[in-house]
Amino acid sequence: MAAESSKNPRTGRTRDQERLTLRFLTSAPDRRQAPSPDQPEIAIAGRSNAGKSSVLNRLSGNRRTAKVSRTPGRTQLLNFFDIVAQGRVRGRLVDLPGYGYAKAARAAQATWQRAVNDYLDQREALIGVILVMDIRHPLQPFDRDLLTWAAGAELPLLVLLNKADKVKQQAQMTTLRDVRGALSTYGAVELDALCFSALRGQGQPELLARLESWLDRVTEVDPAAGAVDLPEPDPTQPEPKQKD
Repeated sequence: MAAESSKNPRTGRTRDQERLTLRFLTSAPDRRQAPSPDQPEIAIAGRSNAGKSSVLNRLSGNRRTAKVSRTPGRTQLLNFFDIVAQGRVRGRLVDLPGYGYAKAARAAQATWQRAVNDYLDQREALIGVILVMDIRHPLQPFDRDLLTWAAGAELPLLVLLNKADKVKQQAQMTTLRDVRGALSTYGAVELDALCFSALRGQGQPELLARLESWLDRVTEVDPAAGAVDLPEPDPTQPEPKQKD
């Protein structure tokens, strides 16, 4: 009875089902130093000030999952997180370096962007992309470039119109309609958009359902994919830490 009462009356999900168990795996400066591509991966991309780290923290229910800096653009590496369910790794989320705005040398930003482009073009484990936008400033040039790439690659992409809590409901619906209209011009089947608030959790059940559907699709094609038993933790070894 207690389990039933802990369900969200709107979604029918328990608290555990409304978040992801994410385990930080490693950081890598580029694809060549990334972990073995033995798990399906979903990338999280977006401008530096769109709130990618906050989205990750909301998904996991843990403010410390991803570093949130007061200076956007601090993420300079590809950060890999295992998605864990019932003691098994189902796949990975990959937090990509943010584009633009960062207070860093242009040469450094160019290096990050080359790493992102190479990962997107060449990573064979990639099965989908979450593109985080600020709902007040959607469809910036980088966003449009990524949409064009996803359509050409025939890869599923979901636009998260983040910071929806900062605008009124009517403005949310207007922007969502306009963005979905823009997505329809790319001619790809699996481009969609969703209003989201990392602060309040708006759109989280819908986002989780989309992530699950992408991972389930891979499992249906290859039953061995996304089903790796976790090794027992070694208490003598420290947990890996994220790097900027």
